[in-house]
Amino acid sequence: MENVEWRNQTTITQFILLGFGDLQELETPLFLLFLVIYIVTMAGNILIVALVVTDQHLHTPMYFFLGNLSCLETCYTSTILPRLLTSFLTGDRTISFNGCITQLSFFVFMVTAECLLLLLMSYDRYLAICNPLHYAALMSSQVCIQILSGSWIIAFFCSTVITFMMAGLTFCGPNKIDHFFCDFTPMLKLSCSDTSLIELVDLILSFAIILPSLLLTLVSYVCIIATILRIPSNTGRQKAFSTCSSHLIVVATFYGSLIIIYMTPKAGTAADLHKVFSVFYTVLTPLVNPLIYSLRNKEVKEALKKAGGKLADLIRR
Repeated sequence: MENVEWRNQTTITQFILLGFGDLQELETPLFLLFLVIYIVTMAGNILIVALVVTDQHLHTPMYFFLGNLSCLETCYTSTILPRLLTSFLTGDRTISFNGCITQLSFFVFMVTAECLLLLLMSYDRYLAICNPLHYAALMSSQVCIQILSGSWIIAFFCSTVITFMMAGLTFCGPNKIDHFFCDFTPMLKLSCSDTSLIELVDLILSFAIILPSLLLTLVSYVCIIATILRIPSNTGRQKAFSTCSSHLIVVATFYGSLIIIYMTPKAGTAADLHKVFSVFYTVLTPLVNPLIYSLRNKEVKEALKKAGGKLADLIRR
């Protein structure tokens, strides 16, 4: 009987992103705020990528992964913010069904890839600090490319599975997504199909990929901290900790936001809290990553000084 009712209803062709609610008086300030965030995020991450590519001193596994993280962050931000900025500027909150599915596809890919990339970065620091004698052999250029390619392939697989299953669901109304982008859970709530299978697949993928990535990252840092504490000199401990403290901050920010979002209820005031913490890992994390790595990393600061000097020489000419 339910199937007959679904057929009698019109399948929706577009969604309405409710965003941050009815805040017409704040649309201009929010537009300017997120525009500045987008520009700074893009500039900062592109600068990191350019430094890693051009500076010979940064041609190491650690900065190879950092360059890929910055590249990922530019794509991550560009998946979310341009559509949000357009809605603030024009007041048009609609997004086509295909556009929403596409945004979800890129979002799932970016989140999965970032979890795996953060794991690779923690593994790199683990080998450098806990097993320095074998570091060069275990993290050769070929190995780095292989494990990075593997992480991208896994992320693409997860994104493809979720995207095809979501696209196969029926959406017959209402069409209002209580979020500022097409996230998995808010979209699932609007489906009038049986969502038990896609929820099960999402749970399996989370337990098979996201959770192990988090646990292995934590284990790596427990081993790193334990090794650092055994270093006899204060100078040695500070030097060792400085090489991984930036990454530890990024990991804590990213996973902290994810855990809060997916462990809290999704209704009432918790839904608004969900949006706030979504801003943390979709907008603020890509923004602060270049700042954290440039301000707390000696090699990156030196590369910036060199690049600034070369630019100054070109301007004088």
